[in-house]
Amino acid sequence: MNEWHAKFPALADTEGGTLKLAPPPSEAAIPVATYRMQFNKQFNFTEATRYLSYLRRLGISHCYASPFLKARPGSSHGYDIVDHNTINPEIGSREDFERFVAELRKNGMGLIMDVVPNHVGIMGNNNEWWLDVLENGQTSAYASFFDIDWHPGNRALQNKILVPVLGGPYGDILEQHELKLFFDVFKGEFAIDYHQHCFPVDPQTYPFILNSQHEALKKTFAADDPVFLEYQTLENSFSKLPQRTETTEEKKEERNRDKEVFKKHLARLCADNPPVLRHIEARLDEINRSVGESSELHALLEQQVYRLAYWRVAGDEINYRRFFDVNDLAGVRVEDEQVFDATHRFILSLIAERKIQGLRIDHADGLYDPVAYYQRLCRKLSEALGIEPPPSTPPVYVVAEKIVANYEYLSSDWAIHGTTGYEYANAVNGVFIDSRAEPVLTRCYGQFIKERKDFGEVVYQAKKFVIATLLASELTVLANQLNRIAQASYKTRDYTLNALRQALTEVVACFPVYRTYINSEPPSKKDGQYIHWAVQCGRQRSRAADKTVFDFIRSVLLLEPNPMVASRDLLRFVMKLQQYTAPVMAKGYEDTALYEYHRLVSLNEVGGDPGCFGTSVNAFHHINQERLRKWPHSLLSLSTHDSKHSADVRAKLNVLSEMPRPWQEAVIRWHKLNRPHRSKARKKHITRNDEYLFYQVLIGTWPLAALTDPELERYRERIRNYMIKAIREAKQETSWVNPDEAYEQAVDDFVCRCLDVKTRSPFLTDFVHFEKQIRKPGLLNALAQTVLHLTSPGVPDLYQGSELWQFTLVDPDNRRPIDFHRHERILDEMEALLAESDGDRGPLIDALLGTMDDGRIKLFTVTLTLRFRLRHSALFQQGEYIKISVRGRHADHCLAYARKIPDDFAVIVVPRLTASLFNAGFDPPFQGFWDNTWLELPPDAPTDYREWFSRRKMAATPAEDHLQLRVRDVFNAFPFAILSAP
Repeated sequence: MNEWHAKFPALADTEGGTLKLAPPPSEAAIPVATYRMQFNKQFNFTEATRYLSYLRRLGISHCYASPFLKARPGSSHGYDIVDHNTINPEIGSREDFERFVAELRKNGMGLIMDVVPNHVGIMGNNNEWWLDVLENGQTSAYASFFDIDWHPGNRALQNKILVPVLGGPYGDILEQHELKLFFDVFKGEFAIDYHQHCFPVDPQTYPFILNSQHEALKKTFAADDPVFLEYQTLENSFSKLPQRTETTEEKKEERNRDKEVFKKHLARLCADNPPVLRHIEARLDEINRSVGESSELHALLEQQVYRLAYWRVAGDEINYRRFFDVNDLAGVRVEDEQVFDATHRFILSLIAERKIQGLRIDHADGLYDPVAYYQRLCRKLSEALGIEPPPSTPPVYVVAEKIVANYEYLSSDWAIHGTTGYEYANAVNGVFIDSRAEPVLTRCYGQFIKERKDFGEVVYQAKKFVIATLLASELTVLANQLNRIAQASYKTRDYTLNALRQALTEVVACFPVYRTYINSEPPSKKDGQYIHWAVQCGRQRSRAADKTVFDFIRSVLLLEPNPMVASRDLLRFVMKLQQYTAPVMAKGYEDTALYEYHRLVSLNEVGGDPGCFGTSVNAFHHINQERLRKWPHSLLSLSTHDSKHSADVRAKLNVLSEMPRPWQEAVIRWHKLNRPHRSKARKKHITRNDEYLFYQVLIGTWPLAALTDPELERYRERIRNYMIKAIREAKQETSWVNPDEAYEQAVDDFVCRCLDVKTRSPFLTDFVHFEKQIRKPGLLNALAQTVLHLTSPGVPDLYQGSELWQFTLVDPDNRRPIDFHRHERILDEMEALLAESDGDRGPLIDALLGTMDDGRIKLFTVTLTLRFRLRHSALFQQGEYIKISVRGRHADHCLAYARKIPDDFAVIVVPRLTASLFNAGFDPPFQGFWDNTWLELPPDAPTDYREWFSRRKMAATPAEDHLQLRVRDVFNAFPFAILSAP
């Protein structure tokens, strides 16, 4: 009996029927399998609680929850947190959360929480930290929480924060009276209102509003009236508050204490004396009615900590660190222990109370020093659980959201259990791509769009565009820092700011990974290699007359000693640059290039490389073995909330690599059929590149059931929304920043005409016929990668709803509500059928194979594989990974490996590249095709096996130096196999 069975004996008894209850896992337990749930006001704790028993019956050990701390109202994702110490009321109360946790425990399950340490949601009127900084500037108790450059190059922004929130130029907004000064009479506070946004007024500028010398006030009160004197005294008190640029603790405390006292005094004065309130209301009206550059409202705004600006200026002048280019997500300085404690206090209390058993850390590459962050987190987790001394590995399950390039290795000094699994999703996806089709599909794509695109060049140009537009202000700050370093030495002072900026642009655009991780120590060997690569490529691409500037940049990035510059200044620059290369890569690669290059869009995935056409079977085995050796408990994902296309969409699209010439003929034919659907002469029409994307999107997402007119209309709406998002992200013909309405209308018209409910165009008829050729091999791909996903080294994570077919696109499409009631009903029916057919599952399997479109076959595959993993958890958490060679005539169509511990052994076998099998007239499980193909098992492997899905027995036979198992026996009933020794 393995470790899991010892803890949870009831779960060990299942043979595919209903699972019994089990005690909850301990906080240190490695999950068997996780299930990602997306919480928001439509799907809250109460809803989720109803379906936890369903997840347990699937074989899930941990619910993996999206962020559920208080976010901005209406947030659909929860990453715009405004209060780290409160549960989001839209998701539920603390009592709702407690009931959710109690139900998890009742079902023997744990909880993994998505944590957002890098940034918070601002704007609006919900983030008290941010509002306090806007009110008090550097004197705010929270000023150090944010990454704000109080002394930027623009002198107009000295000691100010640029807030790019306005929908138009500042002057226009002011003249249109969209900015309104208002007074909270109960709090005694003034603020500027702009639609849903609230900007507090600096209390030291209240006298400008109160204006005790106003003629109207003098007419109301006599000069010696006690109320008037009190009013004057209070006005004077506000004016004498410490300046908002004071940073000593004494002055901070004085201002923060006194301003609240004075506000309460003002509120009381207004409540007790209606004439005072009427005067203030009159002043508000007077100020709000003023217009022009000499207006009082403009004069008041000029005195504030913030400078309100048109949102378009953010890319050039913003002086606070953001999450990528999102103005209303501000970076926080979690490297400061005070900030860490403030943002993690509640989370750590939930850990201490055993309410949470794991953490997923969002956007690790945005942190100033990820290594130090994880070490501190490990220490704080240990303290919360009373563990001394702190271990090197976190005492609860911790994974990092981190994109790792296929030539990059995650450093072992990260105190985590692994990543969230983007790299696995791309590796397993590549197994089902026929790499032999690369030349044909490359030629097909180039000929169709009448242009030859190189993905590396697309990425480089996209990153250059992002640097020059969306993230230009951050580069300005870095260039100024680098310039100060250069000016400190007589050897480098001739490098101009412009030359440094241009060279730095090239280096960042050529950076081969998201970032390096240099901190107090000298650069590691691999970080040094990335820097050398970036500098060398930047030098080659640069048109600068003097390229020695690149040598200077290399020396700075490698922290080479400079007698004229303090080492801390070099380090500070390098660490800030590391925080910059990551968003440039994200926006340039993930959010631009992947939407521009469409050779085969199943490769265009987060963490993927469209330039790398597929994964060989041997490479897949190597990747699995390396993960088992270095990060055995890393999360494994196929679909996530960040996916560009769900796993099932990619599985269908991969079939195109098996039939590239029919695909080429089809897109040429469709282009001709759809000629009438393109906008007429002298009007903009959809580009060939976007048209090529559109056809692939249809292939990947086309519903499996016949569509009624209303269903087709809803599907068309989804595709319309996706195409507009995709072309804006590509930033070729239109963009989010500068939308081209004419082009977007042309694309929308094209989509609507191609998918017209009324006409059912010739294109649609032809497309549906072609899609049916893709469908079955695509669904088999999806099932095969599911089996691999649930049995590979690591912890498999299922994205909500993916236990049935899920053909979704990038958010918000992949965040649509899941009908868990329907899923639960199908599982009920499945369990009843399993109970009836436990002796012979042949008829059940035949029925599932005959009705693949309804999704039951996927639920069957997911559920039984997860339950096998539960029964054999030690095998999958601790077992060796053994590559199984496939020999014979059709070896290329099969992938196999074994998992092994001393008292357990299992073999996993799946088919691949099956389109040719269907074309040859075979149907799953392809009996007759597998003749003369066999598996070579290790000589010490067991001889007798039972196949888990079909329950059929088989035996291996001795060969020269191994045991041999015929593939036709393995796939006798079902085209996927998990073989277990009795």
